[in-house]
Amino acid sequence: MTGKLRVFLGAAPGVGKTYAMLAEGQRLRGDGLDVVVGLAETYGRRGTELQLGDLPVQPRRSVQYRGIELAELDLDGLLERRPALALVDELAHTNVPGSGNAKRWQDVRELLDAGIDVATTLNIQHLESLNDVVEQITGVAQREKIPDEVVRAADRIELVDLSPQALRTRMAQGEIYAPDRIDVALDHYFRAGNLGALRELALLWLADRVEEELADYRARHGIRAPWETKERIMVALDGAPQGEHLIRRGARTATRVHGDLIGVHVRADDGTAQATPPGLAAQRELLRELRGTYVEVGGGDVARALVDFARTESATQLLLGPTNRSRWRELVSGSVINRVIRLAGPIDVHVLPPPEPGLLAVPPGPRRRRPATVPAQRRRLAWLLGPAGTAVLAWALSPLRDSLGLSGVLLCLLLPVAGTARLGGLLPAAGSTAAGALAADFFFTTPWHSLAVDRGADLAALAVFLAVAGIIAHLIDGLARRSQQAERAQAEAAVLARLAGETVDSGARTLPELVAELRQVFGLDGAAVLLRAGPLWQSLASSGAAVPPRPEEASFSVDLGTGAVLVLCGPSLREEDTRLLGPYVTQLRLAREREQLEARASAADTMAHTDALHTALLEAVGHDLREPLAAVRRAAAGLSAGDGPAGAAGDRIGVEAARMERMVANLLDLGRLRAGVAPVMLRPTMVGDAVRAAVAGLPEGSTAPPVRIGAVDGLPRALADPGLLERALADVLAAARSAAGPGPGPVMVTVGAGLVAGRVHVRVVGHGAAGGPGVAVAEGFVGAMNGELTTEEAPGGGTAYVIALVRAAA
Repeated sequence: MTGKLRVFLGAAPGVGKTYAMLAEGQRLRGDGLDVVVGLAETYGRRGTELQLGDLPVQPRRSVQYRGIELAELDLDGLLERRPALALVDELAHTNVPGSGNAKRWQDVRELLDAGIDVATTLNIQHLESLNDVVEQITGVAQREKIPDEVVRAADRIELVDLSPQALRTRMAQGEIYAPDRIDVALDHYFRAGNLGALRELALLWLADRVEEELADYRARHGIRAPWETKERIMVALDGAPQGEHLIRRGARTATRVHGDLIGVHVRADDGTAQATPPGLAAQRELLRELRGTYVEVGGGDVARALVDFARTESATQLLLGPTNRSRWRELVSGSVINRVIRLAGPIDVHVLPPPEPGLLAVPPGPRRRRPATVPAQRRRLAWLLGPAGTAVLAWALSPLRDSLGLSGVLLCLLLPVAGTARLGGLLPAAGSTAAGALAADFFFTTPWHSLAVDRGADLAALAVFLAVAGIIAHLIDGLARRSQQAERAQAEAAVLARLAGETVDSGARTLPELVAELRQVFGLDGAAVLLRAGPLWQSLASSGAAVPPRPEEASFSVDLGTGAVLVLCGPSLREEDTRLLGPYVTQLRLAREREQLEARASAADTMAHTDALHTALLEAVGHDLREPLAAVRRAAAGLSAGDGPAGAAGDRIGVEAARMERMVANLLDLGRLRAGVAPVMLRPTMVGDAVRAAVAGLPEGSTAPPVRIGAVDGLPRALADPGLLERALADVLAAARSAAGPGPGPVMVTVGAGLVAGRVHVRVVGHGAAGGPGVAVAEGFVGAMNGELTTEEAPGGGTAYVIALVRAAA
C-alpha cells in the first residue's frame, strides 16, 4: 500500500512551513500515531526549535564531500524503522553527490512506495513551471527545481500563508535570517512587491489544482450541470461586426466578477472547406488583448455545439449577439438563439442588442437627373415581381373584359405600377408600365390576343395609361428623392452638431477616434493620417483594412499642415461629401495641434523639473563649498603674511578662492533667476557707473593684466538691473583677464561703450581665447535683462566681449 503525501506549501522562506509541519506532527503524535522527524531545518529559529519539542528524531546520515562533512536524510534508517508518518523538510533539496538519489523528492517517493506517510515543505519558487516567472519577479535564479507533477500527485496540499508586511516584520525582527543579512534581504528578495507577487502565484497555482480536482470529481460522478464555483463568461463569435461589442461586454463582466473570458466560434464539421469569417481574426486578437481565451469547436448544430462546450467548461454565462438571419431563413432553419435558450438549462443566456452606433454612416444623397437610389435587393425584387405581376393581373382580369372594359382594366393596372415604383424605383416602374400596356392591348383590345389595335379610342386609352403611370412613377421617385435628401440632411446635421459641440468642449477627441469616425461616416475602406518622416511616411492614426501607405496611392488626400496628410481609400467623394469633410479636416488639424501642444507642454514640464533639480543641486553645492572656500582664504591670508614664494602663493590662492566664491554666488543667483525666485528689477541705468563699479570690485594684488576704462560716459541710459549688470561685467572682465596672453602691444584689458543700432553696447577686449570661467553665467545675467552677450575676434588679435542692452526710453 502506497503512503500518502502531505505538502505544506509557502510563497517564500520564513512564512512558517516547517513550524506548521512540526505542529501537525505534534498533534498526530498526541493522537497516538507513530511520528518521526526524518529531517527538519530549524535554522536556529527559536519558535521552530520549541515546536520540535520532544518529537523523536531520526539521526542524519553523515556524508563526506570535498573534505567537508555534510548531514543528509538517513533514508535507509527511516525505511528500516517504518514509522507511520515521517516529517521531511525541504522537498526540493538537492542531495550531496554520491547519495542514493539526486533529489530529496526521490527519497520521499521511496518512503511513499514503502507505505510510509510523509509530510514535507516546499516554496512556490521551486516548482518547475513557475521557476522562470519567479526569476523574472525577484531577479534570483532558483537552482533547485521540482517537477510539478510530483506536487500535484500529493494527497493533500496546505498553503501556509502570511501577508508580505507581516513577513517583512518577521524579517526585520531577526526571526528569519541572521542580522547581517536582514538589510540585503529586505532590499532585494523580500521587497513588498516581490512577496505580493509570489503570494499571488502560490494562491493561483493552488486554485488551479483545486479546480482540476473538482473537474475530476464531476467527471467521475457524471455531473454535467455547471457549478458556479467561479464565473466563466462565454461569448459566441461568428465574425460579425457586433462580435467586438460582445467581447468587450464579456470582458467587463469577467473583470467585475473576477472570472474567465472564453470566446467560442463554431465551424461546420461537414468536411467542406470554409472561408474564415473576415472579422474573426480581429476578434481573436481583441480577446488576447483582454486576456481571454479563443476556442474553435466543430458541429453541425450551432446551438447544440455552443451549449455542450459551455457545459464542458462549466460556463456560467453565455453571451449571444443579434441574429443576422432573415425571417425566411429562421422559418426554414429555426432560430439559433431560441434553440440555445431551450438547451442551456441552468446556464445564464444573455442576448445583447447591437451597440449604439453613435454616428451612423451618412447615406448618399440622390444624384442629379438620376432616379432615386434604391437598395439592390429591393430593386431586383421589383424587377422580378413588377412586370410579371402586372401581366398576371391583366390575365386574371381578362374574363371580366366585357364588364370592366379597357379603361377599367387600365385603372386596375395602375396599382401594381405604383407598388413597383415604391418598391424598386423609377426603372422597374417603367418596366411594369410597359408590361401593363402590352398586356392590356393583348387581352382587352380588338383583335383579341394580339398587339394590334383596331379602334382609335383604345389607342388613346393606352397612351393616357402610359402617361398617367409615368407621372405616378415620377412622383413616387420624387418623394423617394426628397426622403433621401431629408435623411442625409438629418445625418449631416447630427454630424455637424456633434463636431461643433466637441469644438466648444475643446476636445477630448484624439486622432485615432476622429479617423475611425470619419471612415464610418463616409463608408470608406480605409482612412489614415500620415506624417512625412524623411523619404518615408509614418502613420499617426489609421482605421480600416485598406489603408494607403502613401498619399499618391490614396483616392483622396488633404493636407493637414505640419507635414501631416489625411488619406482616404474607397468610393469617390461627391460634392456633398467634400462639404461635410471640411469640418472633419478642421477637427483633425485641431487634434494634431493639440497633440503637438501636449508634447511641448510635457517637454516644458520636464525642462522645468530639470531646472529645479539643477537649481537645488547648485544651492546644495554652493552651501557645501562656502565653508571650505572660507577656510582656504583664511589659510591663504596666513601664507600671504610671509615673505618669498610662500607669500606669493598665498596671494594667488586667495585670489582664486575669491574668484571661486564669486562664481558659486553667481551660479546660485542664476539658478534663482531661472526659477523665478529672484526678480529682475529693470530700470534706466548709467552704463559708465556699472563699468566703474565692476572694475573697482576686481581683486587687488592680482597678477592678471590691468583694466583700462575707455569712453563709457555720455551715453543714453540702458534698461538694466544695476546689480546684475555689474556682476555680468565683473565676470566678463575676469574671463578676459584670465585668458589674456602676450599680444602685439601692452597686455591690457580695455572696456568701452557706445550706441549701435539703437542699443547700448559695452565692449570688453582682452588678449586671449574666447570663453573662460564666468562667461556662461554672465550670458545668463544679460539674457535675464533682455540683452545679449556675444564674442567676436578683436582687431589685432584677442577676443572682444560685447554686451548689447536695450536703450531706456527718454
